[in-house]
Amino acid sequence: MKSNPVVHFEIYVEDMTRAKAFYEAVFETKLEQMPNPTPEMEMDMWFFPMDKDTGMSSYGAGGMLVKMDGFTPCSGGTLVYFGCDDCAVQAARAAEHGGSIFQEKTSIGEHGFCAVVRDTEGNLIGLHSMN
Repeated sequence: MKSNPVVHFEIYVEDMTRAKAFYEAVFETKLEQMPNPTPEMEMDMWFFPMDKDTGMSSYGAGGMLVKMDGFTPCSGGTLVYFGCDDCAVQAARAAEHGGSIFQEKTSIGEHGFCAVVRDTEGNLIGLHSMN
């Protein structure tokens, strides 16, 4: 297995407009709409910035918000961590934009700091920083 083997993630949402606004505000970025992969698939997909030449971000995995029948948001299971300069900043933004802080910024020793927030759809997401 290669190091950093994860190549893609999806965060399922119920209300794409609300979720898109939340993630764009928390991470101060713009998500881009992705067309349906095939005509038969009805999905609303918005991806986070990534290197389109390789299909991956310059570090880590690329991913997107997805609204699709049969897939619902949840607060259990896999936890996706987003890299930040200071995870307390993004945690505060999450609370300001309709989410909530599940776990405040916490030291994880030599590995930096992490925080966990709940997005507007009920998903838990992790935030990681070295500062």
